[in-house]
Amino acid sequence: MKKLFILFLITFITIFSLGQKTFAENLYKFTSANFDTSNSIIVLSGKDTPSGAVTNNIKLVKMENPTRVYFDINSSIITFPKQDWTFNSGPIKQIKINQFSTNPKIVRVVMYYDTQTGFNPNNIKFLRIKNNLIIKLKDKTICDNPYYHNTYRDEHSSSSDFYEYLTITTPVNQSSDNIVGQIQEAFEEQTKQIREKKELKLNTKYYLNNITTKQNGVLLNGFGTVTIERPMILYNPTRIIYDLPNTLVDMKIRNKEYRINETETVKIGQFSVNKARIVITTDTVKDYIPIYSSDNQSLLIANYKKINNSTLYNNICNVIDYDKEKVNDLTESMVLKFSSPVVHAVDRYNDKLILYLYNVSKYNDVNFKNAYSNTFFKDAEISLMPKVGLKLTIPIEQDTMISNFISADGRSLKITLKAAKKPAAQTVVPPTIILNPPSTVSSQSSGKKKVVIDAGHGGSDVGAVGGNIYEKNITLDVSKRVAALLKQKGYQVVMTRDDDSYVSLQDRVKISENANPDIFVSIHVNSSVRPEITGVETHYYHQESLALAQTVHSSFASAVSSPNRGLFKSKFYVINHTTSPAILVEIGFISNAEERAQLIGEKRKQATAKSIADGIQNYFKQYK
Repeated sequence: MKKLFILFLITFITIFSLGQKTFAENLYKFTSANFDTSNSIIVLSGKDTPSGAVTNNIKLVKMENPTRVYFDINSSIITFPKQDWTFNSGPIKQIKINQFSTNPKIVRVVMYYDTQTGFNPNNIKFLRIKNNLIIKLKDKTICDNPYYHNTYRDEHSSSSDFYEYLTITTPVNQSSDNIVGQIQEAFEEQTKQIREKKELKLNTKYYLNNITTKQNGVLLNGFGTVTIERPMILYNPTRIIYDLPNTLVDMKIRNKEYRINETETVKIGQFSVNKARIVITTDTVKDYIPIYSSDNQSLLIANYKKINNSTLYNNICNVIDYDKEKVNDLTESMVLKFSSPVVHAVDRYNDKLILYLYNVSKYNDVNFKNAYSNTFFKDAEISLMPKVGLKLTIPIEQDTMISNFISADGRSLKITLKAAKKPAAQTVVPPTIILNPPSTVSSQSSGKKKVVIDAGHGGSDVGAVGGNIYEKNITLDVSKRVAALLKQKGYQVVMTRDDDSYVSLQDRVKISENANPDIFVSIHVNSSVRPEITGVETHYYHQESLALAQTVHSSFASAVSSPNRGLFKSKFYVINHTTSPAILVEIGFISNAEERAQLIGEKRKQATAKSIADGIQNYFKQYK
């Protein structure tokens, strides 16, 4: 009898231990919680999670006074401090995430909402994608399975860019042992005054916290989803610039210079409140390309001629499906699906896009050509790389906008082309006032690029006024300096005014149209009813002007010691009605006493003029 009892006890302990082990294996560990304002989704990211879905047993419970809804996630724990977010706008007023109980292990998410906004909690949906639990608060979001992350884009500003404004009502652990603590430490320096009001600005796309230099490039690591914009090339010294939108850089690696090799360096900084900037100083700028890991967590920017391709991947995959999407007459997408996660790189040229698919071995050429025969991608070609890999080349028209996406599981790539919509050609009418009549020799026949410089305001139109200083005088001075520098570089220059005379907006456009220039640049000084505001801006309207705006603004904003207020798509008359690529630069605020003093000073005026002229030259080197 005693032996039987001992055998029973051993059996019970064994079964209990196996049950405990099974339970441990099925435990869902959440490592971070993020809210995406632009798409109205909550992302709970996990680590070492089980393969089974956790979304089947989630049930919404509605409650009143106050109006709220909550749901529990069973067999789960959070490895970050409990979260309590209060939103300043939108239907969702507050979200709480906490460890509701530890035995059993349950995570509870509570959402308070405004019934007057029409928000319907019945529309909330749950998706399990890779190690992420996605909570969709609206029916119409971009979060469809597979969930695509934007890896590359041509545009330098987008409606998808966001920066969350949250009020933190629960103390957050400041320990750097976990990633949330690291984020809070990163915010500490830049938000001390904001913290006193218990408000934080949280970016939820990508947190960059590590940089490693190699002989052939630089490896960036973080968490979230990384996007990179079309690079810009600057000279003296020669360097290539990559911007990462919706990215926060850890304070520990900001503004430090790292050496790649004996002749090349890299520096990373927080370029604006929600954008990181990477500057690589090298003589081989055109050989550097971004290479994405299959999970889009890390990014290698490297000289593609020097890297060993086989070190970039652990698995080999094949192309298994070819799909296409047509959004409208101007926008189409190519979708490639793979048997396992793909490692890829993007190389953008003026007339083509090249994708290197480093770990892809096989594809079907007939299926590929048939799938895209009647699309924007009809002339695309795939060629084999040495040993393993495919090279996808897509010819594009000038001013086509490109965006690339990767699915959350790394098994799908989507390449989207948006064709430029050309403005209707305008009838050229001889101007009533012609200043500096253009040469009859066109830039095409002379070999010289032609630039129209438009000094804002003039004569009876004094422009903005601050401290008895007129905008018209500053713009004329800086415009003359830009014109002189461009002429020294060998450009033809036409000015809409070269003295203190009044020229109407219509006549400025007529002068430009009559000159038939390669580009048009209008120079202005900004003003605001809030005297504390300072900074520089660049405006464009037509899509084909975006590259000019990006290049000139990058040079301009980097050279002038004033806040970078970014690019704006604006319908100013002179940049709306000119048919050549046209931009309008706001070189500072005359309404701010300190910046006004700089704007009338020799140092600021010359630095502004030189940076605009350098930006124009960089544009012609890269795009024309």
